[in-house]
Amino acid sequence: MAKSVSPSAVLFAFAFWGAGLLWSPARASDSLYDDLGQKPGLDRISASLVARVHADARTKDYFEGVADKRLTEKLSEQFCELAGGPCTYTGHSMKQAHAGLHITRAAFNALVEDLQAAMDENKVPYAAQNRLLAKLAPMSHDIVEAP
Repeated sequence: MAKSVSPSAVLFAFAFWGAGLLWSPARASDSLYDDLGQKPGLDRISASLVARVHADARTKDYFEGVADKRLTEKLSEQFCELAGGPCTYTGHSMKQAHAGLHITRAAFNALVEDLQAAMDENKVPYAAQNRLLAKLAPMSHDIVEAP
């Protein structure tokens, strides 16, 4: 007599498969931190981003007078922590750091484009870029103050 599989067992297996716990397509790594190049990669991405926002007419005014070295360090710390690396972000909250700057949605989106270009320049896989951007996206609520 053949054994039947209960519907709940099928749903359970399907849920784990959907979550990528039973099988998932190959990707560079299960660690976003690794996919971003660990600390040296994050330092390069952050330095590239800072250079880009200063050169971008859509964002440069927001960064006037900002210490590049500190900004690069804080971005790298923040990206590292968000990516599951061994870092702790020690900067101000996003709300504190951006209060009164009247950052627009367009300027925020321009910075995201600059970050994507910095990651492209540093050969970060597209999937890893999307994973980092997904972790950063909720911060827009604390950064964008103007339409």
